[in-house]
Order: sequence, then C-alpha cells, then structure tokens
Amino acid sequence: MKFKEKYLHSLRYKPGEGCWPSPNLLAMENKNNLETVPAQYIGSEMDVIEHRNCSTPAEAIKVFERACTRLLSVNEWGHYPGISAFQLIDPQGIRAERQARLNDYIRIDIPGPGTQAGMGYDWVQIEEITTETDGKKQVLSMRVRPCAHPLSQKKETAHFLKSEATSSFIITQTGLHVSAEEHARNEVPNTDNGSLYDKGRNFMVGMAAKLGFSYPQWKGLVKALLQD
Repeated sequence: MKFKEKYLHSLRYKPGEGCWPSPNLLAMENKNNLETVPAQYIGSEMDVIEHRNCSTPAEAIKVFERACTRLLSVNEWGHYPGISAFQLIDPQGIRAERQARLNDYIRIDIPGPGTQAGMGYDWVQIEEITTETDGKKQVLSMRVRPCAHPLSQKKETAHFLKSEATSSFIITQTGLHVSAEEHARNEVPNTDNGSLYDKGRNFMVGMAAKLGFSYPQWKGLVKALLQD
C-alpha cells in the first residue's frame, strides 16, 4: 500500500462562515469522516466522538490546531486521566521524543502483564497521516494498526488484537465546531500468534475490549484533545 503524508494548512475564514453547523450538517460531517475509516467486516467496532462549540473563528482555529498537536504528541497521551502509557518509537526501533510521523511505531503499556512477543508491550504502527483543507473545513486523521515488535525477527503481531484491526483518530473543524473522534474497526483477539501465554493473555484483553472496557480510555483521550 502506498501511503501519503500531507501537511497541515491553516484555514482562512471569510465573513459569515463562522456559524454553528446544524445537526444535519454535523451528521453529514461525521458520515464523511467515516469514509476515511476502513470498512468493518469482522469482529467488533467502536466509535467515540467528542464535540466542542467555539465562540469565534479564531478560537475554533486555536482549538483545532491545539488538538492536532496533542494528537500527534503520542508520548503525552499517558498524562491524561485514565489513559495507558504510550511511547513513540521511530522506524529503526529507537525512542522518539517528537511528534508522530508516518511509519512510526507506538509502544503501549497496558496495565497488567504484557506480551512475550512484544517484550512486555503491545505495538501498533502508524500507517497513515493525512490532512484535508477545502475552504470550509479542515481535517487531520491518523490511522494505526497492530504490528510486530520493530526489532523482532519473527514478525508476529505483538498486540492483543489481530493485524486486521485499526484505530482511526480524526480531528475536524467546520466553522465554529471542532470534533475529535476515534473509530475502531475489525477488532478480533489475537489468539493465532505467539506463545500459549500470549494467546491466553490476548484473548482476555481482547474480549475486555470487545465488551467495551476500552471505551472510557478513548473517550478520555478525545475529550482531552479538545479541552483548554
């Protein structure tokens, strides 16, 4: 698959554009955002959305740009209440103290025992970062997928979900409205790879996610992205 990384551009407003979108427009925007999310074809799915209404176009731009910075500042996610510890790792397997980039890895420290395949952690890779600016709205999206430990020779998926699963994070600004979203698709416990211990552990954690125990974490993240 060929991936593209575009760069974020500021949206300049014209008089009269800074209005609160109607419920129908918001529903349309959410539907349009879902067009960038992989299709659901197996396992479970989850959609977590947070909205914020701003008073002025300048405030909306500020909230949007700050949310984008926070989304790409993966190492800071664990500082928000109820969020696991996340560490950005570059494509060479080295800790990265910067904003996320295409093909980076994210090391996840979930409470409790980690995977042997992941050397104690769960791992995902950033497979897409895109932006869109069309004069009426601006969007930043980032998609990650379970993967092997970047330094492993076995290339076994080191995550409690199979590699078919994805998480798509989307920040959108339309007029005075800003939203932050997380969309999980095709979540199936990873019981095919790794040791017997990993299979059992992944089944338990994967089923917990399927039952909705991961919802509070992602809800806490999308709320934090939009807060002052």
